[in-house]
Amino acid sequence: MQFEITKDFFSDLKQHIADKNNHALSHTFLEIHPADIAEILEDLNFEEAIYIIKLLDAEKTSDILTELDEDTREKVLQGLSSEEIAKEIDELNSDDAADIIGELSEEQKKEVISQIEDVEHAKDIVDLLRYDEDSAGGLMGKELIKVNENWTNLRCVKEMRRQAEDYDKVHTIYVVDDNDVLKGRLSLKSLLTTSTRTAVKEVYDPKITYVKVGEKDEEVAKTMQKYDLFVVPVIDEMDRLVGQITIDDIVDVIRDEADKDYQMAAGITDDVEADDSIFELTKARLPWLVLGLFGGLGAVFIMEGYEEFMHKDGIKELFFFTPLIAAMAGNVGVQSSAIIVQGLANDIVKGSLWNRLIKEVGLSLINGFALAFLIMIFGFVMDYNIAFSLTIASALICVIIVAALIGTFVPIVLHKRGIDPAIATGPFITTSNDIFGIFLFFYIAKLILHF
Repeated sequence: MQFEITKDFFSDLKQHIADKNNHALSHTFLEIHPADIAEILEDLNFEEAIYIIKLLDAEKTSDILTELDEDTREKVLQGLSSEEIAKEIDELNSDDAADIIGELSEEQKKEVISQIEDVEHAKDIVDLLRYDEDSAGGLMGKELIKVNENWTNLRCVKEMRRQAEDYDKVHTIYVVDDNDVLKGRLSLKSLLTTSTRTAVKEVYDPKITYVKVGEKDEEVAKTMQKYDLFVVPVIDEMDRLVGQITIDDIVDVIRDEADKDYQMAAGITDDVEADDSIFELTKARLPWLVLGLFGGLGAVFIMEGYEEFMHKDGIKELFFFTPLIAAMAGNVGVQSSAIIVQGLANDIVKGSLWNRLIKEVGLSLINGFALAFLIMIFGFVMDYNIAFSLTIASALICVIIVAALIGTFVPIVLHKRGIDPAIATGPFITTSNDIFGIFLFFYIAKLILHF
C-alpha cells in the first residue's frame, strides 16, 4: 500500500520536531520507505530536514539521500560534516556514492573519501569519479559477482558466497579469464545441474550483451531497451569486466532525457525546474522568445510587401486567413518533427533521407487535399468567390507540404551533425514555418488572383 502524507501527519511531525521528541520521530519513520521520507523532507524547511537526517541511522539516511531532488540534496549535504557524509557513503553502492560525492567541492571530496572506513569501497568510488557522468562508466556500479572460467563448480559456489556477503542483490554471475576479460555469464541452472568437479568453462554461456565504458548513457539505454535487459556488464578498452549497470540507473537516464527533450521542444534551452530562480528561468526561455519575435517581425515585413491590395474588394479578406495559414504551417511542422525526433531517439529512423521525404510528401498531399476540400466547402457555405476559395485551398496544400518537409528534414540533418534533434521542434519549427507559410500564402494569392 502506498504511503500517503496527510495534513495531520505533517502537523504531528512538525510538532515532534519542535518538541525534539526523538523517540516519536524514530517510531514515525520506522516503517516508511526512504523514497517517501525523501518526499517528506522536500516539504520541510532546511533545519527540520537536517534534524531528521542526523536523527536516523546512516543505513536509512543513505538511501534517503539518493531519493532526494539534487537541489535539496545539495543543501542537505552542506549541513553535514565530511565525517557525517562519509558515514552515509559507506552504506551506499559505489554508483550512488560516486554520484553524491561528485556533487561536492574538490576540497570536500578529498575530505570525505579520506574518512570512508571501507578502503576498497573508497577505491571503487575514486575509480568511478574518473568517468564522464553521462557515460557507461559514470552510470555503472562496482558491485557484481564474477567467477573464473578455470574454476570448478564447487570452488565457484564458495567464491560466490564470499563475494555475495557484501552485496544486497545478485543480478548475474559473470565469467572472466585470468586477466579479468569478460567471457560470458553463468546461469544458476547450469551451476545446480552439473557435477561439482565440472569446470566453469564447460557450462557457461558465451553469448552476452555488454557495453563499453566510454559509451554515452543514451546508447546504453537503447541497448538495454532493445534486448530487454535489466542489467548489462561494462567492459574497458581491453575487454576487462569493470562494472555493471542496472535498470534503475537507466530509468533515471530515460526520464532525464525525456525531460530535456520536452523542455527543448517547448523552447527552453537549459535544464530548469519550476522552483528555480527567476534569472535561471528567464535565461532558459528568453533566447527562443527572441527567435519567435524576429520570426514574427519577418512575417510583418512579408505582409507589408502586399500592402497595396489591403483595400481592394474581394482581396483584402485574405488577411483574415493569415492566422489560419500560419497555425496550420506550425502545427504540421511540429507534428512531422515530433515523429522524426521520437524515431531518432528510439533508433528506428533509418534508410534513405529522400525516401523519408517522399513518404512525407505523400502524407502531406493526402492531408492537404482533405483540408483543402473542407476549405472549399466552407467557402461555398460563406458564399465566397470560387477563385478566392481556391486560393486559400491551394495555399493550404503548399504550406502543409513545405511545413512537413521542414519538420522532417531539419531534425534528421541536426542528428547527422551531432546536434540534439529535439531542438528542431517547438519554437524553431513553428517560427520558420510561420514565415514560409505566410510568404507562400500571399505569393500563391498573387498568382491566382492577379493583383
